[in-house]
Amino acid sequence: MAPAWTDPDDNTLKVSLTTHKRRRKLRDTLAEDSVDGHEYEERLRRQYEKIHPTPQWAQAAHGRLQGAGAGKRPRSPTDEEELPEAVGGHGVPGDLLGATGSTLSRQRAHVLPAGEIKCVRFHPSPQVSVLLSASSDRRLRLYNIDGHTNPHLHTLHVPSLPLANALFHPGGTSVLLTGPRPFYYTYDLQTGTSQRSPRGLWGTTFSANQAVQDGSMEICSFDRTGSILAVAGRRGHVHLVDWRNGGGQVVGSIKMNTGVQSIWWSNGELLTLGEDSEIYVWDVGQRRCLRRWKDDGGYGSLGLEGDASGKYLAIGSKIGFVNVYGSEAFSGSVDRPKVLKTMGNLTTAVTSMRFNHDAQLLAVASHTKKDQMRLVRPNIDPYALSHRVLQLANVEHTSGPCHQRGLLREK
Repeated sequence: MAPAWTDPDDNTLKVSLTTHKRRRKLRDTLAEDSVDGHEYEERLRRQYEKIHPTPQWAQAAHGRLQGAGAGKRPRSPTDEEELPEAVGGHGVPGDLLGATGSTLSRQRAHVLPAGEIKCVRFHPSPQVSVLLSASSDRRLRLYNIDGHTNPHLHTLHVPSLPLANALFHPGGTSVLLTGPRPFYYTYDLQTGTSQRSPRGLWGTTFSANQAVQDGSMEICSFDRTGSILAVAGRRGHVHLVDWRNGGGQVVGSIKMNTGVQSIWWSNGELLTLGEDSEIYVWDVGQRRCLRRWKDDGGYGSLGLEGDASGKYLAIGSKIGFVNVYGSEAFSGSVDRPKVLKTMGNLTTAVTSMRFNHDAQLLAVASHTKKDQMRLVRPNIDPYALSHRVLQLANVEHTSGPCHQRGLLREK
């Protein structure tokens, strides 16, 4: 392919490779001194490719493009696929479902968000290889994670809502979009339609004064059945939204003594974390607190996260400490659960934590500094990733084994 523009002065330009110490590495021999403009450009290009070699995925994509027939247009990374077919379970290649191996590969999606990624989520069904991302450009993007090209499926733009959180419904049929606004959007995965929350969401049980009504739905969580949505409000309130008909209205609330930092559901009980590092365990049916206890150390707790089986509970703090508790944190067998392990491998606020499907790994990350991510086995020392992870906004584990997502490769 011919260049779009050439500089005629390159033919007469002379560049010395010895006068500046940064150019000396461009010499082929020690006696070499000056080169013309074209040769200098080639030397710079060669040095860049030596430091940053072409990744394997780019080489494979280039080979596929060269092997494509002359009359066949190569598939564009921005081409959208029909979402219902992919979400219905047909987007998973059969050879990946039975793959075995022990090497975790890094994959890159084709269509990347233009703004900061606020959260990522895998579809709750292990048979559906769909990943969502919500970013600060107010767009929701869906990808088919096939372990090869990870094609982009769909983009939804929500101009009226700055996205701060996105959740798959536990039934896997829709996506809930929330942010610093007193309303939400739902996106139906089967029909591809979006809908804003109905009027009267907050009912008539709260004050009519707009100044005291809650103006944010950033912190929210579905229960395991998807019938109740818990939303953290102001001044320690947690509102309970009835979701049995696919859309909600606030039907009740519970109140803590301090502001809500995080919420988590465990086998029908709701756990809430306050600004004073105190954990409340609620019976939402009776709207009463069953027990409460304080996080060990009280390091300014920011978030709590448990595994699906109720084996572990992790609480992260603003100074990088993570306390891991056992099943007694859920069962209430003791007044104050004991810490199984305290990890201080991060030096900045813990902003994201996720257990994998069988609770053998816990991902801990912070978005305030680069390379702040650790993969932790609750009973073994944490270890850092072997490659740079840059700056993370959110981490997420798959809901099933990695080979079902196409993320493992045979050695």
